[in-house]
Amino acid sequence: RDGYAWWVERVRRIFELVDYVRIDHFRGFAGYWEIPADEPTAVKGRWAPGPGEALFKAIARALGPLPIIAEDLGVITPDVDALRKEFGFPGMRILQFAFAGDASDRFLPHNHEPDTVVYTGTHDNDTVAGWWATATDHERHFARGYLATDGHDMPWTMIRAAMASVADTAVHPMQDVLALPSECRMNHPGQGSGWWAWRFQWSQVHPWHAGRLAELVRLYGRAPAAN
Repeated sequence: RDGYAWWVERVRRIFELVDYVRIDHFRGFAGYWEIPADEPTAVKGRWAPGPGEALFKAIARALGPLPIIAEDLGVITPDVDALRKEFGFPGMRILQFAFAGDASDRFLPHNHEPDTVVYTGTHDNDTVAGWWATATDHERHFARGYLATDGHDMPWTMIRAAMASVADTAVHPMQDVLALPSECRMNHPGQGSGWWAWRFQWSQVHPWHAGRLAELVRLYGRAPAAN
C-alpha cells in the first residue's frame, strides 16, 4: 500500500552503516511457511507467496543498485534462485559444509560459481578449528585428500581454498584468521543465551596475519585492479 516504505527506509539506514548487506533466510522473500498463531509447533502450515520482485524493485528505485548477499542455504526452490538472479544478488557457499558428501557437493570449490560469496564459515558455524576437531571420519578423509593437507593448519588451509575459489568474494571470520577454537564461535543456532559475546583483541593480531592474507590475495588475483 505504501510502496514498501518501511523496508526502503530500513535498507537505506543499513547502507549508511555498512557496504554490503546479507539477507538471512532469503528464500522467505519468494515464499514463506505460514503457521496459524494457535499452533504449538511449526508442523502444520502452508507455503505462502512472499513479496518477491515487487519489494526489491521498490528498494532499487529508491536506493539504486543493491549490494546485497542472499543467504540461499538449505532447500532452495527454482523460484528462490530466479529471484536472486533477477537482481544479481550473489548466493553463499560454506566450506565447512563441503566435505560431508562427495565430489558433486555444491559447496566444494570446484563447483562454485562466480556469482557467489564463499565463506570458511558463517556466524552460525563453529570456527574452522572447532569444526575440524569434531569432524566425522568421512569429512576428515575427504578434506585431507581434497585440500592436500595433513590437517595441521586447517583454518589457513580453508582460507586458501576460499581464496582459490571462482566465487567473486571470499569471507573469512576473524576467528579463522586467528585459528581460534570452538570457545570463540560467534553463535550456535537454537541456543538462546551465551552467544554473540566473543570479541577479538588487537593484541591477538600480528603483522604476519595481514602479510599472509595479502600474499593469498595477490596469488589468486583478488586485489582490486590498479587505476
